[in-house]
Amino acid sequence: MINGNLPKVAYFCMEYGMESSFKMYAGGLGILAGDYLKGAYDHNYPIIGIGIKWKQGYGDQIIGKDNYPYDAYHNYEYKFLKDTGVKVKVRIRSRDVWCKVWLTDHFKNAPLYLLDTDLPENEDTWISGQLYGGFEEERIAQEMVLGIGGVRALRQLGIDVDVYHFNEGHAVFAGLELIREQMEQGVSFQKALEHCCERVVFTTHTPILQGNEEHCLEPLFYMGANNGLSHEQMVSIGGAPFNMTVAALRLSRIANAVADLHRVTANKMWAHIDRRAEIIGITNAIHLPTWVDPNMIEAAQANDLQRLWEQHQHNKRNLIEFVKERNGVELDPNVLLVGFARRAAPYKRSDLIFRDESTIKPLLENGKIQFIFAGKAHPLDDVGKGIVARLVKISRQYPNAVVFLENYDMKIAEMMTRGVDIWLNNPRRPLEASGTSGMKAAMNGVLNCSILDGWWPEACQHGINGWQFGDGFESPNEWTQDEHDLKALIKVLLNEVMPTYYRDQEKWVKMMQASILSTKDTFAVKRMLDEYYNKMYTKRGDCVECPERAAQIEEEVQRSR
Repeated sequence: MINGNLPKVAYFCMEYGMESSFKMYAGGLGILAGDYLKGAYDHNYPIIGIGIKWKQGYGDQIIGKDNYPYDAYHNYEYKFLKDTGVKVKVRIRSRDVWCKVWLTDHFKNAPLYLLDTDLPENEDTWISGQLYGGFEEERIAQEMVLGIGGVRALRQLGIDVDVYHFNEGHAVFAGLELIREQMEQGVSFQKALEHCCERVVFTTHTPILQGNEEHCLEPLFYMGANNGLSHEQMVSIGGAPFNMTVAALRLSRIANAVADLHRVTANKMWAHIDRRAEIIGITNAIHLPTWVDPNMIEAAQANDLQRLWEQHQHNKRNLIEFVKERNGVELDPNVLLVGFARRAAPYKRSDLIFRDESTIKPLLENGKIQFIFAGKAHPLDDVGKGIVARLVKISRQYPNAVVFLENYDMKIAEMMTRGVDIWLNNPRRPLEASGTSGMKAAMNGVLNCSILDGWWPEACQHGINGWQFGDGFESPNEWTQDEHDLKALIKVLLNEVMPTYYRDQEKWVKMMQASILSTKDTFAVKRMLDEYYNKMYTKRGDCVECPERAAQIEEEVQRSR
């Protein structure tokens, strides 16, 4: 039963990670969205998801004989999707594009509606082809389908919504559709903008420039993304060029960052933007039934440390067998096993630890440490692909100590976050917004060894439930920061992590227990959903200075006529 006393929320997101075989996700943004919808189902929240049915998903990434990752695409069919019988149209490049609406609740999730343009009546079947595929026009078209098409789908489905939640700036054109609806009824731009601000909330996910996309106004008007708004009105919302994050901040009554440190970073990043929503912090969380071995939590709660260690060793052996099946490499269950799995973006510095070859090489050769790496690079990110190639090359230099698992997906993530001993995380602070993989590891008794970035500053009790390395140091000089952080990592690894693992198993297991007990509630999806309802969905915020500026724009438009 849906709780009818709470606001009904429509959650707009480009990707959803529900399970490994459902190729509707690329990375952390989608995994979070999937956990959010599954949590909404579990805890009886009136939330629905709006997304796109990607015919080829994000694509696979296969390692070639030259160690380099290559992208491959396949057409997928999902017979469990339900035909709603609803189609809506969106005007793109001066022609109508029909969007079929599918429904899935297959994964015990809150209802997820997916728009699909791969229809015989469309010339533009390609729009829903590849998640984040193509270049600017393709991206604009996809975001028009998500935003404009998503609002129109809600209308056709007869679903009344109290709150529109934009998960990243991709959904901004939904705000333009809300404004268009009001103006078509004779409401002024000023009032329509106020109405939009009253109903929209926004989550920003990354300080990385590429994650806060912007478009020149010319292609937006050519594609029809302005949705009837004038040049002046578009500039007032997103600037020129039109920044999707800025637009979302100006179309929302309140916004949130995805960790407390990220809140500080985001407010500093967007401090120069006037008339924007307040950015608060709501730290991301995970769906425990998807990611956490319940036996680990039960053993930790029962204070049964022997069972806790044995269950972890069981999970470690399962991972080692998984690696053997995938790569033909058999790792040693008695050797410290370090995991690193995330998108291969330069700021995440996947290969940082190997930059101190004089220290790491003897440890690898003498069987003191083992590594498993996984992660895809963006198809257009040659630097990220170069990092993957370097990791693969190292794995072939040390075949019994370093493994790279190709084509990273939810199954690999599940096996690694349950089976490694240490979860390594070394982004260039403060560029990690949250980092939910570390939460999954922590709740499985895998000890985090991480930079103080993302969620970890909120959880870390050094030497008790994991380790930090570094002291929050930040530098505009990347070389300086990398050198500082690498020294700090090696120091903690050699002086604290390895001695504890090999010489003090009792302390290690107590740290595993502390890791589980200190994170299992605080970073569970129920807490995150509660905060969204208490701090955003039921709170009436104001678009700061929004009515005043909207009135000015309205006057300018009238004068121009």
